[in-house]
Amino acid sequence: MDVGADEFEQSLPLLQELVQGADFLGLDIEFTGLRTNLSGSQQISLFDLPSEWYLKTRRSVQQFTICQIGLSVFSSVAGESNKYVAHSCNFFLFPTTFGILDSEFSFQASSVQFLNQYGFDYNKFLKHGIPYMNEEQEKQIKHNILTGNWRVRSSLDKDQMKAVIDEVTRWLHLAEEGDWMTLPGITGFQAFEVQLVLRQALPDIWTVLRDQAVIVKKVSRQHRWYLQNTSCDRESCWKEKILLSARGFSVFFQMLVKAQKPLVGHNMMMDLLHLHEKFFRPLPESYHQFKQNIHSLFPVLLDTKNVTKDIWKDLNFPRVSNLSEVYEVLNSELNPTKDSGPVIIHASKCERYAETKFPHEAAYDAFLCGSVLLKVAHLLLWRVHGAGPTPEPSFPLYLDVLAPYVNQVNLIRAGVPKINFSGPDYPSIRPPILVLSVRRWLGVTEQQIYREFQSLCKFDVRRLTRNQFLLLTNKFKDARSVLKEYRGHPALQVSLYRYWRHSPDVHCLLQVCGIVTAWALLAFLLGRPGP
Repeated sequence: MDVGADEFEQSLPLLQELVQGADFLGLDIEFTGLRTNLSGSQQISLFDLPSEWYLKTRRSVQQFTICQIGLSVFSSVAGESNKYVAHSCNFFLFPTTFGILDSEFSFQASSVQFLNQYGFDYNKFLKHGIPYMNEEQEKQIKHNILTGNWRVRSSLDKDQMKAVIDEVTRWLHLAEEGDWMTLPGITGFQAFEVQLVLRQALPDIWTVLRDQAVIVKKVSRQHRWYLQNTSCDRESCWKEKILLSARGFSVFFQMLVKAQKPLVGHNMMMDLLHLHEKFFRPLPESYHQFKQNIHSLFPVLLDTKNVTKDIWKDLNFPRVSNLSEVYEVLNSELNPTKDSGPVIIHASKCERYAETKFPHEAAYDAFLCGSVLLKVAHLLLWRVHGAGPTPEPSFPLYLDVLAPYVNQVNLIRAGVPKINFSGPDYPSIRPPILVLSVRRWLGVTEQQIYREFQSLCKFDVRRLTRNQFLLLTNKFKDARSVLKEYRGHPALQVSLYRYWRHSPDVHCLLQVCGIVTAWALLAFLLGRPGP
């Protein structure tokens, strides 16, 4: 089910009811870009500590925006064992352009091309996107609306607004008190904005929002005063309605936070960064503050990438690279619990996913996330009980077997493989760092070293000294392969990195100690009395 700006407010009560009754929520987000084209030391690297990775990625999140959020609400079916119904929704979003708010964001050509390939509807994003704002933006716009200190800057731009005022003014000149006119095709919070401008500009009119139009009525100034101060449409309440409408999807985000339901994604780190930046607060500089904020917003996170990556080898399943392939393996005969696992059905208005695949459509991927979680949890439950009787499955029981993976979110290309949102991060389990000593290759660069090893395997390269480079990969077999391949090489010597042997800081310290020791010995010898 697709939800744009025109349907969003009417959908909120049903969405709130679904979320409150859910067992958990599947989430997927599509962006206008993933990573800025940073160079040199600013590139994401396997050498990065989580805090370094966060600061580099933070820049990309600030540059790009969300174009689609997919949410799949999973609820167990009352009276039926291990059966779930999924309500899946696509929300098209566009940053609020109201008053002084006018966000800037970038498009990345590769991301646009990728979404085009999978049929993404950019018209729904650009023309019908639901507005949103974070808490800081909300405070700013609330202050400006309530104090009257604001100006028009929206998709209904200044020229269009001027045309509306001119049209109403011409009509007003000939109208009698009690006459009314219709301004059709103005909806959402833009309709509030039109009314606010008209009411400020023309003291002898009153406006009402009805269906898909704004109704303008000519009234006396005394009746206008009465309407402003005694009706349920008095201006103070009405301005609050404007703010509520301008907040858009952020209203629903606060519902999600308040519900405190488990949130499930696949490789969901970028999703969490954008949720924080776009709907909560601008991302802090402190990595630890970011972790605390996310844990406060969503106390139970489950990343299916982290779960499946951990158990895949033990189950002897074929290696797969994306969410759709993981889902297919779990639905195949390779899964010993395929026929005994949870039954998942689509809710009405969401049946299009029952027969047809829509990869990289956010709601479809959100549905896959939730389905993969249930199937993997059932597989883990089956493994725990082995040949013995398996208790009747339920989502609380599934959460128990998933406990080791709660709040562990996969991290791509960093010094650790995952981030722990409910405590300290786990130490790295990456392969050891290799050190490359270069002979007879003057002026060699990191890029040249990278190309030298590229045909064999991929390493991240970092210069250590003028003739030494650090090499790091995320595959143990690649490290072993390079050590074997370059054994005895005349110009490139590869060995395991040892801090006390290779660190420039240690070399400097040893040199200083040597100098100090030599001077102390010399002073001792010179200070000895003669025979």
